[in-house]
Amino acid sequence: MIRELLTSARTIAVVGLSTQPWKAAHSVPASLKAAGYRVIPVHPSAEEILGEKAYRSLLDIPDKIDIVDVFRPAAEAPAIAEQAVQIKAGALWLQLGIVSPQAREIADAAGLPYVEDRCIAVERSRLGV
Repeated sequence: MIRELLTSARTIAVVGLSTQPWKAAHSVPASLKAAGYRVIPVHPSAEEILGEKAYRSLLDIPDKIDIVDVFRPAAEAPAIAEQAVQIKAGALWLQLGIVSPQAREIADAAGLPYVEDRCIAVERSRLGV
């Protein structure tokens, strides 16, 4: 399933994309952009990150989102999962170290493919995609 998600995705919304280049929440999305994905930042105050307009919420993004990639604490994951379902995202991905049974339940109930506790950049490298 992960290989299929990564090879079919074109647009990835990153919730919690950092403006600080030394953080994984910036370097991982930057690597996705370098690999050819369109990366849309979701950030509470930034206007632009990685050359893309930043949005305050997934609900504000006008484009179709293939993967919602989450760099936020697990406590925020259920609300993000609900937004991902609402916008009809293609998948929900919680980064390495983020586990949320509630977010999984929300995604599963909606038929939304779900990945947790995995780094999307590591998986790309591991699978060679």
